[in-house]
Amino acid sequence: MSTSKSNLLSGANDLILGAFSRVPPPQELDHAVRFLSTWSGSDKFFMLVENSAKLLVPLLEMRARMEYRNGIRKIPSSASSARWKKLGSVISDARTLLRLWGLLPIFQWLISLERTPPPTRKLLTIERLQGFSMLAYYPLEHLYYLGSQGILPISKEKIGKYSLWSCRAWAAYVCLQFLHLKEDWKLLKRREKALAKEAGSIGEKENSSVEQENLRVELLKRKDAILNELVVNMGYLPLTVHWSLKGGLFKNDIWVHVFGMVAALASFRGSWIASAGPVRS
Repeated sequence: MSTSKSNLLSGANDLILGAFSRVPPPQELDHAVRFLSTWSGSDKFFMLVENSAKLLVPLLEMRARMEYRNGIRKIPSSASSARWKKLGSVISDARTLLRLWGLLPIFQWLISLERTPPPTRKLLTIERLQGFSMLAYYPLEHLYYLGSQGILPISKEKIGKYSLWSCRAWAAYVCLQFLHLKEDWKLLKRREKALAKEAGSIGEKENSSVEQENLRVELLKRKDAILNELVVNMGYLPLTVHWSLKGGLFKNDIWVHVFGMVAALASFRGSWIASAGPVRS
């Protein structure tokens, strides 16, 4: 009797508490955990949420005003837009706070750059300049943020200057990235020509080796990565110019959120693809 009762309890235990034993390990969940476990991955995710929230705010407010004019709403404002605005603001503060140790990977990058330089002298110069632009950007942003939060005793005038110059350093990085991508594209085209020449000397495409096919796939992935990074940069450029000017570039903040969303989507896509693990059969 006691044995059957014990077996019954064990069966119930396995049925209820062991429910996850019947769930196959999902690759997508592994990928998400791997992606969000990194500082860069979580920042890309929160960047996407932040820009989505900030883009929703003017749309919700516009809808509220239209409904008010049509007699559907009693007041020309939206409570939900205020909540989304607060969410965007909280995430923005959190992302800025988490960048307080942003100099560490920059130091790591610059040290690694001198030991394993890129394939061309031009790329080396570009990356050196990008590294030094970030050495200026991060301390200035830290001073701006800590001063604006009242943590450091900095005057409003200096806080404004720190903000402008940090964004100008970021804008310099973005402009240099266009030159970097141009050089990357030239190197990619050179490799494609070399591959085509090699394949032509061997014979028809179907007779090409497995190694050549793998190289062709690698080049396609590299081309996609370069084009994706170009979209990211095209989203960042107007933003960095806007924040680098005293009067700003845009009169309507919705453009800030639109370009921010472009950069966020492309950044998330690029990082998500880069963090993909091997496909399990």
